[in-house]
Amino acid sequence: MTHPRIYMPPTPLSAALDQVEAWIESPSLVLLAEPEGYWRELRSFLEAGRITGPQIHDARIAAICQMHGVQELWSADRDFSRFPGFLVRNPLVA
Repeated sequence: MTHPRIYMPPTPLSAALDQVEAWIESPSLVLLAEPEGYWRELRSFLEAGRITGPQIHDARIAAICQMHGVQELWSADRDFSRFPGFLVRNPLVA
């Protein structure tokens, strides 16, 4: 919904987040893998980093890592540096 090269015009981040929040508040919704509090953490990452489009998947990984107490993520993907309070180490750089 927020990817500018796929949707013309893309949905504003705030509208997309509000829609997902509405789905999550549905009493019949069950998240299969995400722990309690996951959406709150993910939304915080998305808003703080103004994340849209394909970087939403990176934010999802960062939120799940944070929820499970991962203190350091090893990745060559520099996009993870956009998430506050998340330590990322590039294993390809000495």
